[in-house]
Amino acid sequence: MILSLIILYVLTLIYLAIADRFRNHTTILALQGLLLFGIAIARMHEFHPMEMSFIIIETLIFKAMVIPAILLHVINKTKINRIHSSSSQFGALAMSIVALVASCTITYYMADQRTDMIFFGVALYALLSGLILIVMRKRVFAHLVGFLVIENGVFLFSMAIGVELPMLINIAIMLDILISILILGMFLQRLDNDIHSDETDALTSIKD
Repeated sequence: MILSLIILYVLTLIYLAIADRFRNHTTILALQGLLLFGIAIARMHEFHPMEMSFIIIETLIFKAMVIPAILLHVINKTKINRIHSSSSQFGALAMSIVALVASCTITYYMADQRTDMIFFGVALYALLSGLILIVMRKRVFAHLVGFLVIENGVFLFSMAIGVELPMLINIAIMLDILISILILGMFLQRLDNDIHSDETDALTSIKD
């Protein structure tokens, strides 16, 4: 069960590399939230109300519902549609595959009995996928998507480690991400009104 969900999660990361519409990115992020919820629930050995509540809030409500809703609101307000990339879809796919291979290789050489290496490898791939989105995309919105993918990787890292402290770290990151999205949403709307573009290259033309 867990392995099937993890495979689906990896496929969503690969799809993000080649998707060229922001609405598709938003849908994938919502799907990732549902997959993370399923993975976290399937991994629980015992029922703990506190842990269950946190999982539901962070994955099912926050990642699968609240974040996609905010992103769709930003898309509708700014009228952004397609990604402007510095490379072709094939190049982005190749980079994603290289990141997957690198993640598997690093995980193999870092094998540790105290760490769930499957979760560690997928978390590392999510981190690299987020960085690839940030580096290879020009639009600010795509950078936000990459930031959210990295945060999902942090959630998987916490499950790989399997200790209590990452729960507190995830709570702090969850609040930080929510505030960042709200601020960036307002920024994108103001940017669109002023220069009708949300590309990072356009920021160089802004004068005081």
